Amino acid sequence: MEEQKARPSLSRQLLPAVHGMLARPLSSYYLLLASSGLLLLIGLTMVFSATSVKAYAQHGNAFSAIRDQAVFALLGLFGFWVCQRLPARTLRTLGTYVLGAAIVLLAVLDLLMALKSVKILSEPKLGPVEANLLWLYLGPVGIQPSELAKLGLVLWGADIVARKGAYLGLWRELAIPLFPVLGLLFVLVGYNDLGTMLVLLALVVGLLWAAGVRLRIFAALGVLGLAGIGLLIAAASRGAGSGSTDTDNYRLARLTTFFRPPEDCDLGACYQLLQGRSAIYEGGWFGVGLGKSALKWDWLPEADNDFIFAVVAEELGVVGCAVVLALFSVLAYTGFRIARRVEDPFRRLAATAITTWLVAQAVINIGGVVGLLPITGLPLPFISAGGSALVVTLAAIGMLASFARAEPDAARALNARPPARWVRLVWAPLPPLPPPRRPAAKRPQATAGGGRRR
Repeated sequence: MEEQKARPSLSRQLLPAVHGMLARPLSSYYLLLASSGLLLLIGLTMVFSATSVKAYAQHGNAFSAIRDQAVFALLGLFGFWVCQRLPARTLRTLGTYVLGAAIVLLAVLDLLMALKSVKILSEPKLGPVEANLLWLYLGPVGIQPSELAKLGLVLWGADIVARKGAYLGLWRELAIPLFPVLGLLFVLVGYNDLGTMLVLLALVVGLLWAAGVRLRIFAALGVLGLAGIGLLIAAASRGAGSGSTDTDNYRLARLTTFFRPPEDCDLGACYQLLQGRSAIYEGGWFGVGLGKSALKWDWLPEADNDFIFAVVAEELGVVGCAVVLALFSVLAYTGFRIARRVEDPFRRLAATAITTWLVAQAVINIGGVVGLLPITGLPLPFISAGGSALVVTLAAIGMLASFARAEPDAARALNARPPARWVRLVWAPLPPLPPPRRPAAKRPQATAGGGRRR
């Protein structure tokens, strides 16, 4: 009896074990790989489950959609491998070129869509270049420029803010060149995709917050952001995005639908939201099982993309949703942990921006599906079907993995016991060693007379 009373509780036994695991030098790196890898695996499974019936009906092959998604996943893993190997100096240089290419592609996309809305072009196409809502096609090759803009803004913004240093407290230093580029980017992205513009806004807020910018600057950004969102919502009536001058303002309809009770909402405007809530209700605690969702029979628009979390809820239930949310929570914790531990200002700012981007996009998507936020049409990172989004997301995770290996303790551990040469050539090179720790200065001892020794 005395031995049973002296035995510590289960929580006291587990917490030291968890603390010991997190105290290991490469714990951030392994947590990042585990959470993102599991999310990618869940995403591939759910995309196949949501598209198999529709793909078989359209193409006679149930694996056509998942085959394309698997190809994009392989391209994303290649981007992960490349970004994990690049040093911070190269990433800072690439930021300007990536953001510049994204701005050019966005300008071409918006120009074609605008020429179609004013009926100068019958179709948003000019030679081999064709625009289709958020996609820009050059022959058979398609790309989503707004996804490339996220990656470019992370690298370029972190580089600019890191160079500013202590001068960020001055409006003049923030205004040139950060604010003009951000304003141009918000307009180009928001013209077609208001949801992605909100993610970019969250990314910038996280970047500036990590840099220690004053709160009054955030207040000014909030006012400007709300004004810009209002203008972009109004622009949908003039042909912005998928809007048209002879139809209702779909962006405004999404907001009014959110504030309207479901029983007072007509079937047309609320159809997607009501079907998503119905799927969540039908799933229960443990779901109806993989492949058994009724949403795949075209009952829910964009079931494999914007509303794939509803498919997760119906097939895997509350338990499956909790697993997905837990993995995103681990990813968020790991990303901010990396940002807190690295010493290089650029790595710290870029890690914060990437984590804010992925977490904000997941919150906006899941909040729209469950009815806590308006629907914006954003995909769920790692899980929704889509090519550009998945490739760019995995490339960003590769950067986080590189930053995790550059943590001081991780870098010292890797250089103290380096892996085999072929492992370094195939996987990732050794990170640079941080500067040696300086010994703490000794305090002068007080003498008997109350003075201090020199």
